Amino acid sequence: MNRREFVKYLGATSIYIGAVSCASTGVFRKKHNEEICREAWKSIANKGEAFNYVTPDKSLPNVFIYGDSISIGYTSTVRERLLGKANVFRFYKNGQSSDKFISFMDKMKKTMFQPYLKEGWKFDWDVIHFNVGLHDLKYVKKGKLDKINGKQVNRIEVYKTNIDKICIYLMQEFPKAKLIFATTTAVPEGAKGRFVGDSIKYNKAAREVLTKYPSIGVNDLYGFTKSNSSDWYIKQGNVHYNSLGKLNQGKQVEKVIAENL
Repeated sequence: MNRREFVKYLGATSIYIGAVSCASTGVFRKKHNEEICREAWKSIANKGEAFNYVTPDKSLPNVFIYGDSISIGYTSTVRERLLGKANVFRFYKNGQSSDKFISFMDKMKKTMFQPYLKEGWKFDWDVIHFNVGLHDLKYVKKGKLDKINGKQVNRIEVYKTNIDKICIYLMQEFPKAKLIFATTTAVPEGAKGRFVGDSIKYNKAAREVLTKYPSIGVNDLYGFTKSNSSDWYIKQGNVHYNSLGKLNQGKQVEKVIAENL
């Protein structure tokens, strides 16, 4: 190998090593970023399949589900049915009552997203499917459900004010997202801490507020579930649903979300 060939060889080798080094750095950085996000999520998220960390695929739209234990029940089905079509995230714990919504969302934002979390999430939600209601209409005394001696968490007028604030918050914080409000599922006969028919009243109140925001869609989960409630309730007097109920609710939620992607 003469001098000219040797110099040419050194140059090519340097380019190759540099390219490999850059590629390796990129892979390391991506892995490092994911580990940061995963650890941040772990610091706030509840245990359970619905709360598993989701690694966002940049080529797919991003869906966010907010709600109470009813939404926790159908999250896995929605995620499975939208596999390869969307990244499906859900709130990191039970969303509880309407007065908690904004502070809870702010905590997630400041825990997971840039610039609050260095190298954290940096993307937009394409669809946000949200519900609050069952925790608003319940009656509680000393932390326990009690519809005889307890106090209602949020009266209808307070609930309406909170729904209005939630709508404004979501539209300001996530202007690119399609927002979908899910109606609150029914209260069965014999339920502790809740009165039959209150879901109807609270859904009516929510719809009245939503008339101010025509861009926000409605998923009538109450109507969809009510006609099958006798087969889908987990047991008599319980507001929660069995595996069949969760599956069908998940299919309905996925259908509505898919129509808005």
